[in-house]
Amino acid sequence: MPKRVDHEQRRRQIAEAVWRIAATRGLPAATLREVAAEAGVSMRLVQYYFTTKERLLVYAFELGAKAAGERMRASFAALGRPPGPADVVRICLLELLPTDEDSLMLARVHAAYYAAALTDASLATAEAENPQHMLENLIAGQLRAGQETGEVPASIDPTLEARGLAALAAGLSSTMLVGGRSAEDATALVRYHLARLFPCGPHARP
Repeated sequence: MPKRVDHEQRRRQIAEAVWRIAATRGLPAATLREVAAEAGVSMRLVQYYFTTKERLLVYAFELGAKAAGERMRASFAALGRPPGPADVVRICLLELLPTDEDSLMLARVHAAYYAAALTDASLATAEAENPQHMLENLIAGQLRAGQETGEVPASIDPTLEARGLAALAAGLSSTMLVGGRSAEDATALVRYHLARLFPCGPHARP
């Protein structure tokens, strides 16, 4: 019998090749030919799954966003209890920092896409769908939930604070990528802001 092909796994294999090229050589280097060579497949197979470079790059970007979400869900599960608002915000922010091999790869890939989107309209569209806004909405919702339980001061603006925290994490990630700030310093900054927003919450938990 012919071997059954896992098409989703093959698409992921090709997308992860885009990640490796983007993280080390920049997104412009991720041509269909280079991606095929990095993935160890034929260029014809890459074209079969994605037809155009634009579709491939958008898919790889969306897969990266899903991978970041999977990391967050794993951290929630590792708590061993239902996460509270402070837990959710803390984990979401800290998981965006490049503190290990996987998160470093994802951060470098995102930075490569952002840089390329400055001059590529098709990638700018993908960036517009970046989960940054989803993150802001999630954090704002958790801050409102914290206000309802008394964990978060009623005086703060959840929407503005959420935007500031998301921007803080993005800025810290970029600075860490170029060696401008250590993981310890970045983590301390995040925890400082969480202590202000959740003065009675579990912001200091590891």
